[in-house]
Amino acid sequence: MKRRSWAGWRFVAPFMTVFALVFLAPIGYSIYLSLYRTRLIGGTTFVGLDNYTKAIQDPQFWSAFGRVALFLAVQVPIMLLLALFLALAIDSGRLFGAGFFRISVFLPYAVPTVVATLLWGFMYGNRFGLVANVNDLFGVHLPDPLSPRYVLASIGNVVTWEFVGYNMLILYSALRVVSPALYEAAALDGAGQLRIIRAIKLPALRGPLLIATIFSIIGSFQLFAEPSILRILAPNAIATYFTPNLYAYYLSFGGQQYNYAATVAIVMGLLTMLVAYVVQLRGMRKAV
Repeated sequence: MKRRSWAGWRFVAPFMTVFALVFLAPIGYSIYLSLYRTRLIGGTTFVGLDNYTKAIQDPQFWSAFGRVALFLAVQVPIMLLLALFLALAIDSGRLFGAGFFRISVFLPYAVPTVVATLLWGFMYGNRFGLVANVNDLFGVHLPDPLSPRYVLASIGNVVTWEFVGYNMLILYSALRVVSPALYEAAALDGAGQLRIIRAIKLPALRGPLLIATIFSIIGSFQLFAEPSILRILAPNAIATYFTPNLYAYYLSFGGQQYNYAATVAIVMGLLTMLVAYVVQLRGMRKAV
């Protein structure tokens, strides 16, 4: 028995080593940093939970959190509804060129985030790019997508364009494993397409929809690349605390506040885990 148990540990040891080095160690080091504060006079000192108290009372952090929460509440449902509609359309078998359409919708996910954001950023420009060309061509004045009023919606459009195909593929893959016998039974009962969608397809998509929702929630709270790149084009619309991750980045690399940046990252990670866990519990209860 001892030899057998040690053999099992040898098999998992490579994974556990990599897991500890690339996952546990950074988290542990971030927690360690968050318990200290570096001052110009006095150097680095232990402050306990003072950084966490500061983060909880920080209006810039909560402004950033509220912004990504609004982003999540609007963008995620729109993206998942589009993905659901596309998955159902492709699975229906009535869409001409379904294979080509599926690849076309998924293709933006293969575009690197930096490239996609720059592409849309240059299209958004009101002094250059598509918006400027439309204004000049038709003599109109379209709203500036990179203005403070519309920049969050513009970022949501970029993220939706990037990830709707990814979520569509998750849902479409779940539809492909539904037993054909269910469709045959529904056809014998005279069920129409809407009835089949409500009674067969949507129940089969509860689990995949829950997974896609959790992934999208985590991705929304991790929003960083798109606003970071667009900030170069719209510095007046995107502040250094536009999102929590952007805030932590500029605290660390712009303000040299490594300890407080680690605190913001940990608090944001805990909030993300909490929201994702609540959504998972509600989804599992509805499934039961």
